[in-house]
Amino acid sequence: MEKYIYKSIITSLLMLMIPASLISQTSRLIDVENSKIKWVGKELSGKNHYGSLKFKNGNLQLNGKIISGNFTVDMNTISVEDLQGVSKQRLEGHLRSDDFFSVEKFSEAIFEINSSDVVNEDGANQILSGNLTIKGITHPAKIEIDNNWGAKLVFDRSKYDVRFRSGNFFQNLGDKLIYDEIVISANIAFAN
Repeated sequence: MEKYIYKSIITSLLMLMIPASLISQTSRLIDVENSKIKWVGKELSGKNHYGSLKFKNGNLQLNGKIISGNFTVDMNTISVEDLQGVSKQRLEGHLRSDDFFSVEKFSEAIFEINSSDVVNEDGANQILSGNLTIKGITHPAKIEIDNNWGAKLVFDRSKYDVRFRSGNFFQNLGDKLIYDEIVISANIAFAN
């Protein structure tokens, strides 16, 4: 009996020494099958191309808000949704090539969360700050997360050596110029 009381006292003391934030922290894995990623790229001419990608994996550490985690995107899954047939296949192949994302060499894009800030007082929206790695090149980036687990990321492709028809690398492109900003939106679902 005395041994049991001694163990209980030690356990209670240890629990008091652990910050409450660590006790309530949870880890959530992303459901890669039910999470959706959409991308949009625009040309100076007003023409847009859009499509989808799939998560390879991801996890978040939560404590009332996101405190850390990462997302990995499978670049082999890049798909074009505004075209069909041969045009669709041609653009998907071009996006996978060295002109764009060099998917054969760099099959993953990764976002590593460093910190998060709550935008609304009710904690509904957050800004995740971290590092985005594309084609093996890493730069700081931010993702906006809403209370329905919708996410938005806008990145400058030229920073990741995606040069094709970029005004940062080529001059006099006229209406052939492709804007450097790529808009990524996602709906995140969690595994049970």
